[in-house]
Amino acid sequence: MANYYNSQSPPPLQHPVPTHPAFIPEPPSTPASPQSYQRYASSPSAPQNSHHFSHGNSSYPQFPHQPPSHLAHLQNQPPLSHSIPDFSAWGIDGPTAQFGMQLGQNAVAAGQSYVQRNLGGLIPVTHLKHHFNVSNSYVIRKLRLVVFPWRHKPWSRKMRRSETGPGEFQPPRDDLNAPDLYIPLMAFVTYILVAALQSGLQSRFHPEIFGLVATKAIVVLLLDFLFVKGGCYLLGVQGSNPIVDLLAYGGYKFVGVIVTLLIGLVGLSRTLYSIAFIYTFLANAFFLLRSLRSVVLPDAGATPGVVGTVSHAQRSRRITFLFLVAVMQIVFMGILVRV
Repeated sequence: MANYYNSQSPPPLQHPVPTHPAFIPEPPSTPASPQSYQRYASSPSAPQNSHHFSHGNSSYPQFPHQPPSHLAHLQNQPPLSHSIPDFSAWGIDGPTAQFGMQLGQNAVAAGQSYVQRNLGGLIPVTHLKHHFNVSNSYVIRKLRLVVFPWRHKPWSRKMRRSETGPGEFQPPRDDLNAPDLYIPLMAFVTYILVAALQSGLQSRFHPEIFGLVATKAIVVLLLDFLFVKGGCYLLGVQGSNPIVDLLAYGGYKFVGVIVTLLIGLVGLSRTLYSIAFIYTFLANAFFLLRSLRSVVLPDAGATPGVVGTVSHAQRSRRITFLFLVAVMQIVFMGILVRV
């Protein structure tokens, strides 16, 4: 029995073959994490040449790890720009990305076409661009004209002659008498803020004050616009009088309202506040009398779209309508100053 056990030698020990983890590609460079970290499939200091692990009488070759062929292009790919995302990193190929971008462009174009088709007849986009074409010097001079209109001359608008078609009015940048939408819009926003400030100083502020003041201002502006537009329709006023022109003329009243509210915030006296309101009303009324004259009494030679002349009776009625528009400003401004 002893010889039997001695003749049977134990089986040789088998050492495990060292293996390496599968190749893990570097994460794609994105604007959120550009080259923020790197991952290595093996130790960075590992030599490139092949070498052997030896244990006893056994040797095991180790070969440098190579990434799969379908992932090799990721390592050799240059870093991407931060402004252009790498769609292939998210599993989206080039044609799919181009199709998505084309679909988005078509959706934006369809939205613009819908707005132009439904709202273009009411307020053309070209008119909006024309009325926002202002400069810093124009804004300063226009504000001075609205507050101190007494000695300004002339009040007629400048025309831009065209050889191929009818003439058109010059933009506000080049004509001080041209109406714009920049000053009325900024005055509208400033009026809401000043009204909220006055309510806060009087311990009456609440978050709903912004919506209430804005709604009141819009209603007053629409009433003023409908009054002027309805009078022009009943009097048969001809000419190209776009809606934006009338809205711009009606929006200049916010400048006088803001001046009145600011003087009221100083709190000097009630008399000074009343004097400021009367002065701003008279200035706005005079400004509208002179500015709307080109709308209600257009000159056939200076206004595009005007044909024929106005009789004496029609002229008298239109002048009366102009004075009525000016007098109505005291009602509209009186509503706005009551915060």
